[in-house]
Amino acid sequence: MNAFLAIVARDLRLGFGAQGAMLTTLLFFVLAVSLFPLGVGPEPQILARIAPGVIWVAALLAAMLSLDRLFQTDQEDGTLDLLAQAPLPLGLVALAKTLAHWLTTGLPLSLIAPLLAILLQMDGEAIPVLLGALLLGTPSLSLIGAIGAALTLGAKRGAVLVPLLTLPLVIPVLIFGVGAVEAAAYGLSAGPHLLLLGAFLAGALALTPFAIAAAVRLALE
Repeated sequence: MNAFLAIVARDLRLGFGAQGAMLTTLLFFVLAVSLFPLGVGPEPQILARIAPGVIWVAALLAAMLSLDRLFQTDQEDGTLDLLAQAPLPLGLVALAKTLAHWLTTGLPLSLIAPLLAILLQMDGEAIPVLLGALLLGTPSLSLIGAIGAALTLGAKRGAVLVPLLTLPLVIPVLIFGVGAVEAAAYGLSAGPHLLLLGAFLAGALALTPFAIAAAVRLALE
């Protein structure tokens, strides 16, 4: 457990470090969402109608920005070889690194999303559902994205390949996330959509560490 927490703490220090990856992700998210009122006009009804989809798509793309560096830096300096030989199972190493990625990307994106929802005139009752859906959905984005990051280790265009590999796999998260917010906005129950997001996250937590570990081992051979 100490080794798991040590990896999380190390990656958090790197994530909050001088490279500014978290700030870049947040700025992309804010700018991407802010462009829509300029493009479609200030009509509140139109903005409120498209707000769930706009925020979810922008969050999904922003979460992908730093995924290609999830394992690549450690591979370049040899740290990944040491982690692969450590007593801690490689699946737990992958889970620790993915948790740190979510804490530096998915969590900040989720916390800032309600402010952008207000900008897009989203119904007030839907905003807490948006926050809950993002907190349930963004960990799945990090977990599935980590598979793509591991599969593209050493590839020259990993930053392009990771979204191409992972975006089709996270479409259910997008559908359930948007569906939850739209249901709340129209006065319907968001519970079924949130339960599906939770089930998707549970499945991702159970399965993806093994897939990530297998992809990392393949890259290190």
